[in-house]
Amino acid sequence: MDSVEKVAAAVLYEGYVLWPYRRSAHKNQQRWTLGGVYPRGHSQSCADSDPWLMQTQCLVTGDADGPVVQVKVRFLHVVERRVARQNADETREFVDELCVGSECHLTWEEAVEREIEIAGLNLRGITSPRRTEIEIAAGGEEEPLADKGGRIVGALVRTWRALQGAVEIKAEPLDVGLFRLTVRITNTTPWNGQDRRQTLWQTFVSAHTILTVESGGFVSLMDPPPALKAAAAQCENIKTWPVLAGQEGETHALLSSPIILYDYPQIAPESSGDFFDGREIDQLLLLNILTLTDEEKSEMRATDPRAREILERSEAMTAEDFMSMHGAIRDFRVLNPEAEAVPVYENPFAVLDGTSPQSVVVDGVELRAGSHVRLRPRAGRDVMDFALAGKMARVESVEQDYEDRIHLTVTLEGDPGRDMGKARFLGHRFFFEPEEVEPLPDEVS
Repeated sequence: MDSVEKVAAAVLYEGYVLWPYRRSAHKNQQRWTLGGVYPRGHSQSCADSDPWLMQTQCLVTGDADGPVVQVKVRFLHVVERRVARQNADETREFVDELCVGSECHLTWEEAVEREIEIAGLNLRGITSPRRTEIEIAAGGEEEPLADKGGRIVGALVRTWRALQGAVEIKAEPLDVGLFRLTVRITNTTPWNGQDRRQTLWQTFVSAHTILTVESGGFVSLMDPPPALKAAAAQCENIKTWPVLAGQEGETHALLSSPIILYDYPQIAPESSGDFFDGREIDQLLLLNILTLTDEEKSEMRATDPRAREILERSEAMTAEDFMSMHGAIRDFRVLNPEAEAVPVYENPFAVLDGTSPQSVVVDGVELRAGSHVRLRPRAGRDVMDFALAGKMARVESVEQDYEDRIHLTVTLEGDPGRDMGKARFLGHRFFFEPEEVEPLPDEVS
């Protein structure tokens, strides 16, 4: 599995089952919340708050013969897992839990991976939408449960609902050797007013798209080259976020997922495997798993085969494996080789005696606390800066760090929590360099 596939697999199963990896845990009562493409009827019944479509738009460059693209659409299909107990008269009875010897089995939900692949698409030949139908028939399977003597005492009965939808692909030539590619996923599965739980059985869960190209390359929408910034800004992505994937500097692959990622996301090589929660630290999750009681571990095994795998992997780890997860430095980078070295102070607290300037001049305009600005973060900044680009803000203070660099502390106009930013709470105050703001007239509010 290459680096793109590894990241895509992590996206696919993000939130699948969360710590403490047990069915009874409150956070595992509401599942399948990420990247859902819902039946159209359900979506329209709730004013599109649950979307029935997902759209990726990106820029592709290529040679005179046209770039050739491969599209993979992946999602999880929810599977209902029921536990049947076989009675003495050979009849079956569905139960919540069945223990066979020391092994217990629970009624719950699992998921199966679905993939639609469309290959060999020369962008010069799909200026009209090309439609590929999604048709997955309802079905089921049984897994017999036998005791130590081989006698069948029950079964795991797995069933799934039918799914219908489509993947529509279109390419628009924008310039010589430049195309805007659109991939649109829609869910048109018939829906008859089922409750939310049953609706999720008909939903494309954790939907995402992997695109690869030959004889061409994808353009970063986060950090496009200056000549393509306007075209990149016009790309409309709905419920998804496309980023370049693979090794840094490559442009042959793009991952479009419901999770906001940077270009070239990677799975840490120290990771022992998926824990289905990218917001947590693997080492801490591992420690928590190892402190579970025997009863809690038994429920974790019974909850889901993937939860069982996490438990077995955790219990098999050596001390060396565990310490390898403790932390790593990838590399050191010199951000500005021409910058002066940071001075070494005999008294390291001497810098605290200095005071920050009251104002700073930007484009001939003096900015101070209370000044209005528009945020213009430079290319290559983080995702939050990217999201704040173009927003109006108010300068709260001018700060100077220990390296004598000037920063503007700002709060966003229209932020309901702006007062919290003024009170120096995280999440409502932001730092920008003077070169990253555009002064606005004072009367702007």
